[in-house]
Amino acid sequence: MGLELYLDLLSQPCRAVYIFAKKNRIPFELRTVELLKGQHRSDAFAQVNPLRKVPALKDGEFTLAESVAILLYLSRKYKAPDHWYPEDLQARARVDEYLAWQHTALRSSCTRAMWQKMMFPVFLGERVPPETLASTLAELDSCLQLLEDKFLKDQDFLTGPHISVADLVAITELMHPVSAGCQIFKSRPKLAAWYKRVEAAVGEDLFQEAHAVVMKAKDLPPADTAMKEMLKPLVQVLLR
Repeated sequence: MGLELYLDLLSQPCRAVYIFAKKNRIPFELRTVELLKGQHRSDAFAQVNPLRKVPALKDGEFTLAESVAILLYLSRKYKAPDHWYPEDLQARARVDEYLAWQHTALRSSCTRAMWQKMMFPVFLGERVPPETLASTLAELDSCLQLLEDKFLKDQDFLTGPHISVADLVAITELMHPVSAGCQIFKSRPKLAAWYKRVEAAVGEDLFQEAHAVVMKAKDLPPADTAMKEMLKPLVQVLLR
């Protein structure tokens, strides 16, 4: 059995892995795991990833969890072009710096913005207190400012003149609030220009393919009682 990737393209980390593998022509079998159906919680999936999270990778008898670890494994095993994860020590450190920062900063605020602005009221029928949403959007705006000032600066891409896995992770993160109707690029021409450069470097067709699911999330049918119960722990976390 060759490389298998367990993904749900509603998930930001899964989209980053999917785009990277497709862009670098890495052969893989796609194993779809539908998060909103709870398929990641099954005993069968736990044999691949005991953490019961996607993305997950299975390469023969070897299994791997966590999107950053998967991206770097694929980059090294398939000898992806150097710009994705540079050999140069300091250039690589810049990529690592972004990857370390984003987990509790941009990714967190983007996910909360999507769920509070769209998924809770439309999919779950949950009322989000206005002050909670306002706080989340303010946090998102602060993270976007840091993305511009700390990472992008006056460069073409987040860590230098060429696209890297840092850009791929960041752009897939930003598509969460975009899908919820947040106009995050409208007042930020520097980020808007970067978005276009990343899309062009990835390829517009692949970019749109990877984001088709999340961009249609607003059209999901309302959750049934069982699904609401399954998602209750997530609701409690994301409404804090």
